[in-house]
Amino acid sequence: MEHIEAGKLALRDQLVTARGRLPLAVLADRAHAVSDRLMACDEVRRAATVAAYVSVGREPGTGVLLDALVAAGKRVILPLLLPDNDLDWAVYAGPESLAAARRGLLEPVGEPLGLEAVATADVVIVPGLAVDPTGLRLGRGGGSYDRALGRVPVGTFTCVVLNDAELLASVPAAPHDRRVTAVVTEERLVRFL
Repeated sequence: MEHIEAGKLALRDQLVTARGRLPLAVLADRAHAVSDRLMACDEVRRAATVAAYVSVGREPGTGVLLDALVAAGKRVILPLLLPDNDLDWAVYAGPESLAAARRGLLEPVGEPLGLEAVATADVVIVPGLAVDPTGLRLGRGGGSYDRALGRVPVGTFTCVVLNDAELLASVPAAPHDRRVTAVVTEERLVRFL
C-alpha cells in the first residue's frame, strides 16, 4: 500500500506542475470546449439534476459549464467540504450564490442537502488529475470524491473533467479508489466500459 501512495504522490506532483504551465487563455478556451462537449452529451441533456463542482486554480474550468447547466434549466448541486473531508451538497444558483470556504474553495451558500444528495443526481461531474482506460481516477488525495462516488447509484453517468494529456495508460490505485464512467477533455468525451 505504501508503494501505491508513493506512486500517487509522484504522479500528482508531475500533473500539478504540468497544469501550472498552462497559459490562462488556454484554460479559458478549454473550459468552453468542455462545457460544449458536456452540454451536447445525451446524459447531460436528459438530466434534471447535475452534481458538479467549482474548479479552482489551474484545474480545467467549470464556471462556463455551471452557468450553461443553470441556463438549460438543470438543478445543479455543488459540494460543501466538511472537516472530515467528506462532501455535503447545496444548490447552485449562479456565481453570486458562491462564497469563499476552506482551502480556497468556492461553495454555495444555500442550505446543506446532506451527504446522500449526490445519490439523487442524474449526472455526477467530478474533478481529478488523471484517469486510465478503465475509468480509474486519480484525485488530489483527500478521498472526498471516492466517498461521494460510493453513494452514487450504479449506472449513473459519472464524468471526470481533465486535460487531454491527463488520460494515461494507468494510474496507481488503492482498493478504495472509485471508477468513473467517462472523461471529458478539451478534445473529446470518452465513455469507459
